[in-house]
Amino acid sequence: MTATTASAAKFDGFTDEERGAMKARAQELKATSRRGSRADKAAEEEAAVVAKIAEMQESDRVMAERIHAVIKENVPELAPKLWYGMPSYAKDGKVVCFFQSAQKFSARYATFGFSDKADLDDGAMWPASYALKELTAEGEARIAELVRDAVS
Repeated sequence: MTATTASAAKFDGFTDEERGAMKARAQELKATSRRGSRADKAAEEEAAVVAKIAEMQESDRVMAERIHAVIKENVPELAPKLWYGMPSYAKDGKVVCFFQSAQKFSARYATFGFSDKADLDDGAMWPASYALKELTAEGEARIAELVRDAVS
């Protein structure tokens, strides 16, 4: 067996979840390229986020609904949009933060994360995502604070 054959045998390719995320992203880009007014596109993107949240299992759906409300209330300049099939929030078209349900990649917890566009730099190392098993009032306040900092 050659080295090339051995390494090829170890590569299983993308998981079903990863392929699904890539397909979702391709559909999102296709939908974004459609013509229409900016207000129409923003309303369509938010409707898509709300629909995606509604599809989630109950525990993740409750958290995603609260995060959506917290971001809209505290950082209204962020625009909801889908990003790899996940609810996300963008500034000037660039994703700043996102919610990943536990079922997205068969994980044991949901995640609230930030892209590299978030302004959260703190020294040489800082958290870029947070595991969520439930969302308390304290957690909501922390998310609001983090997202405000991320866009400042």
